[in-house]
Amino acid sequence: MAEMKMGVVESHFADIIWANEPLHSRELVKLCEKELNWNRSTTYTILRKLCERGIFQNNGGIVSSVLSKNDFYAVQSEQFVDETFEGSLPSFIAAFTQRKGISQQEAAEIRRMIDAAAGKE
Repeated sequence: MAEMKMGVVESHFADIIWANEPLHSRELVKLCEKELNWNRSTTYTILRKLCERGIFQNNGGIVSSVLSKNDFYAVQSEQFVDETFEGSLPSFIAAFTQRKGISQQEAAEIRRMIDAAAGKE
């Protein structure tokens, strides 16, 4: 899969699509003109780039997501752990909790998630 990273402006653009999909590309141009002050060509250029990355699709002028917002951020998180912590989730959690710590409630929620994930195997 292509790189799953977006800059701040691309993320705002993606949020517009996720909030309004499916939508016609003409409507997307209007929304981007209003919310981002973009012209038509900028909208289509960024849309094309995000379509090439496999995040969105433009079929017959109808723009929709290939990945939901949650799925996109899940893939992005996986890539971050792979690139930064050599794929080690325990290393990521150790680094995260070393400075910030977690509450008892967060720890309990994480335990439930781990138990549920372990039950999938």
